[in-house]
Amino acid sequence: MTAAPSSPDVDVVCLGESMVTFVPRQAGRLADVPTFDRGIGGAESNVACCLARAGHSARWVSRVGADGFGDHLVAAIAATGVDTASVQRDQARPTGIYFRTAGERAVRAAAPAGGSEVVYYRAGSAAAAMAPGAFDRATLWSGRVLHVSGITAALSADCLALMRELTTPATGRPLLSFDVNYRVGLWRGRGAADQAGPEVLADLARGCDLVFVGEDEAEAAWGLSGPAAIRAALPEPAVLVVKHGAEGVTVYARESANTAPDTTATRTGTTAIGTGTTATGTDTVTYAPALRVDVVASVGAGDAFAAGFLSATLRGLPVFARVRHGHLMAAAALTVPGDLGTPPSRAQADRLAALDPDAWGALRLSAGWTEAEPGAEVPTVGGPNAEVRNR
Repeated sequence: MTAAPSSPDVDVVCLGESMVTFVPRQAGRLADVPTFDRGIGGAESNVACCLARAGHSARWVSRVGADGFGDHLVAAIAATGVDTASVQRDQARPTGIYFRTAGERAVRAAAPAGGSEVVYYRAGSAAAAMAPGAFDRATLWSGRVLHVSGITAALSADCLALMRELTTPATGRPLLSFDVNYRVGLWRGRGAADQAGPEVLADLARGCDLVFVGEDEAEAAWGLSGPAAIRAALPEPAVLVVKHGAEGVTVYARESANTAPDTTATRTGTTAIGTGTTATGTDTVTYAPALRVDVVASVGAGDAFAAGFLSATLRGLPVFARVRHGHLMAAAALTVPGDLGTPPSRAQADRLAALDPDAWGALRLSAGWTEAEPGAEVPTVGGPNAEVRNR
């Protein structure tokens, strides 16, 4: 690789595969649906698009086929304001596509009865040929943050080798953000990699600065239950974000290299802050509850949460505010049918993130809430059953 730039020229670089997605126009099994709407989907490109729409400079780095689907992906992502100049075109390999019903992608080996269906056509895709040396270090390290996910590691042996290289500590590396994104279906059928996948993801996470993981993912991949157990297994990242689905998020942020007595943070339903000791230093532990949201579709909410958290991180906001901005960005995705929602304006997000615990708990966001003017009431509806899933 060539040398990294002396100073970043964008806020965030996102590396990973994006695919053209086909979503049914009506409810039902894939076998029964006659027509689909075309969109785009990819964890890392979703983060880039959310950040660009939120006013940050973002660059997407990947490979796509020299085909119509590749043309569509690049054009659609660029239309959100993302820099796509570093996306490579492959003359021999196709752009990946997938079909899905509404709902979340499964993290367990067996989806529940009546659960969502996702069918991928990505084997041998252009993105699967991402490998060490495919991209200049100057490109990958051109942002204040480099964001990647565990999905890339599951695509091929070359992609895994690239991820191992990126997560090896190196002088001058930007803040490395990693979303575990455990997808059992991507690892299944890869022989030894099938069984090794969870440990591979843990190894990669240990080499990163900021890690996002769902509590359900950690239980499915590593058999870990509860945020404290997850932190004990992943003490290396300076910031560990553990998502509890509809409940909220716990963040472990490295306070110093000094040790301190272990203290368990007590959840109060608003925020809980305590300290805890790991092998690598002392954490400040912060808990922030989720919002109530009228969910239209949950796919893409985890990527949006990561974008909101990164946006607030780039702005130097406190950890509690970072989590709230993550919840708000996720709510924008949850209230639209596709992967990408229109984020709230910065003024609106700042106003809502600053609400007191009672006002925050009283919010219930519905479709169109991001269209409200700054300072105006957001669209809400009554009732106790709305939920948000930030995964």
